Amino acid sequence: MTPADGTAPDLGPGDVVEGLVPIVLWACEMDVAALKPGNVGRHGDGHRMTVDQFLASAFASAPVLCRARSSVGERIEGAVMATLAEVGCNTNLGIVLLLAPMIQGVIDGPGQPSDSVYNALRIATAEVLGRSTVADAQAAFRAIAAAQPAGLGQREDHDVRSPARVTLLEAMQSVAEFDRIARQYANGYADVFDLGVPAILRSLRAGESWEDATTAAYMTFLAAFPDTHVVRKHGADAARRLLVERTEIARLCLECQNQASLREVLLGWDRSLKDQGINPGTSADLTVASVFAARLGETLSTT
Repeated sequence: MTPADGTAPDLGPGDVVEGLVPIVLWACEMDVAALKPGNVGRHGDGHRMTVDQFLASAFASAPVLCRARSSVGERIEGAVMATLAEVGCNTNLGIVLLLAPMIQGVIDGPGQPSDSVYNALRIATAEVLGRSTVADAQAAFRAIAAAQPAGLGQREDHDVRSPARVTLLEAMQSVAEFDRIARQYANGYADVFDLGVPAILRSLRAGESWEDATTAAYMTFLAAFPDTHVVRKHGADAARRLLVERTEIARLCLECQNQASLREVLLGWDRSLKDQGINPGTSADLTVASVFAARLGETLSTT
């Protein structure tokens, strides 16, 4: 359980589900290894954040996310507090919010049979959210308020700065129209399992690297809907312009004759987005969740 003072908990032997930690770290490594235009990565820092901060956040939060005996709310709050204690800023709130229910689902296991490891994970995650409590919401509210994500405003109902009065699922359902991460809670992680994971698997089956597969998932999300992080920071018009730019970038990429020219197109777009202060953070967070799910499915399928 997260200490009352909000600091990250100490983890003793046997507290962590060890097999999950490397998969979380893998997903976070792909987050910075892949070229994701507008987002922080090894191709370039940005938005006053660095690759080292993202990696430090992953190492601080992964063991807390993967604790053997925690509720989903405790995982969220503990991981966010561990991150803030390590790097002093919000680098991974969206990632934590997306991974915590999935990890809880892996630990609890699905309550009904499934025809694939991906459907089993999807079902187990939905079951976790269906069992979520007001205490889970209160813990998540404290984490979100502490992280202070960009564009966090006041709400008349279920404001994160006030005590939660509904379950975590109900709280996320109330803002699903405005926040794509909250929408995953409401729609059974449809974007992750219907868009992100398939994009990754297609790329891998085509012989591409995990880094390229991660880029493919990110670009898939950018083409599918306005990024809600961009909407909160810059407005709906900026988010819609990003969709138009993504279409033009796709056309230019089709004209590329080799990987070097493709990379140069993406790097050019990366510089342009960062010069404008535009960070498609929601698409990046959904990409990490998709990489985690795809890697977990691969691991479970071979064990």
